[in-house]
Amino acid sequence: MSAVKNQPGTDENELIQLLLKRQAELNSLLEVTRAINRNSSSSVLFQMLEVIFKVHLKIGKMRLLVKEEEHFYCASKYGGKPEDIKTLQQICQVLQASKTTEKLSEHPHPALNSYQYFVPVRHKKAMLAFVLIGDFESEAELISNDLNFVQTLINLIIVALENKKLFKDRVQRERLQRDMELASEVQSMMIPGNLPYSDEIQVASMYLPNQNIGGDYFDFIKINEEEYLWCIADVSGKGVSAALLMANLQASLRAWTWVETDLRKIVDRLNHVLIQNTKGERFITMFIAKYNLKTRQLRYINAGHNPPLLVTGRSVQFLTLGTTMIGAFDELPHMTLGVVQVPPDSVIFNYTDGLLECSNENVYITDDELAEHLVQYSNYPVNELNKQVIEAIRQKHNVRMDDDDVTLLTIKIL
Repeated sequence: MSAVKNQPGTDENELIQLLLKRQAELNSLLEVTRAINRNSSSSVLFQMLEVIFKVHLKIGKMRLLVKEEEHFYCASKYGGKPEDIKTLQQICQVLQASKTTEKLSEHPHPALNSYQYFVPVRHKKAMLAFVLIGDFESEAELISNDLNFVQTLINLIIVALENKKLFKDRVQRERLQRDMELASEVQSMMIPGNLPYSDEIQVASMYLPNQNIGGDYFDFIKINEEEYLWCIADVSGKGVSAALLMANLQASLRAWTWVETDLRKIVDRLNHVLIQNTKGERFITMFIAKYNLKTRQLRYINAGHNPPLLVTGRSVQFLTLGTTMIGAFDELPHMTLGVVQVPPDSVIFNYTDGLLECSNENVYITDDELAEHLVQYSNYPVNELNKQVIEAIRQKHNVRMDDDDVTLLTIKIL
């Protein structure tokens, strides 16, 4: 009779204990949520998880494996004999296809049957993480609820970390987009607005941008009524850094153009400026030239750039003389000044390497092929000549020519 009288009190105590347990679980979820809202690091969240597992759930050992890209890594662990990396990889291969909570104590794999339960965290069809738990002291009638709580808790943390990662990726993309827009604006501001077009000299340019703002740059400067100076260059790097380097190059070039007549000294000074600003970590290939309308003399220096072509009728001359790229050496190697008398009705075709480069390894565009196109279209107006050369290469090789920036600067000497 006494046992019967004590039954109501026993049930009441069990109910109170159950309610206290549920309250502790809610408090745990609340604390984790607050930590997530405080933007706590993953290490802090995993430490909180370990405390909850040890103190509130009485889990003796645990392994939390989280997916990063295509592989799982052990984000948190305690208790039991530590497994080596190879064993953990085997565990991941065995379990990643599982979709629901499983009992592991009778699993045939020796690395798994030392644990009691496997709890997965999935998003749609993708496995984000899973936890192995062992030495679990939960009462039999509460085990299902405890495992659900484990899954809820891990899901809360993993999804929060995944959202945090996605947010960082989005911010990074937006920052990159802003950088690209800024670089594009800087690059656009540096493009000469009015190129000469007269009965003595006709100039046209074409710029085909890549989705990543590159380092293509050109300038065309009227020094006086008889002389013009131009430069075409390719700055190493992409984005804002390349655009700022181009702006620095343009400012330096324009400053020295008005005070220095010797192209060799201008190139040498540009090299020193670049070395000082970049500590030898960036370089620029460039072609710089000066043409005199009265004497018809072209003076130039090719500093490691794709050689422009001087086309007169069916005669083609590559303008190769000069030195190495600037920014690579404190002192430039021997510098040779090219000097050419330009016949009437000649075309000087300047370009950057994007014109000849292609990501398709089976496509190889040669200098000789480019020369053939220029001979074919040399009688065209300079604007139309640029378009025809681009279209001829596209059609012949079936390429879009968007692997790199392409800049053309064509000068017709009449």
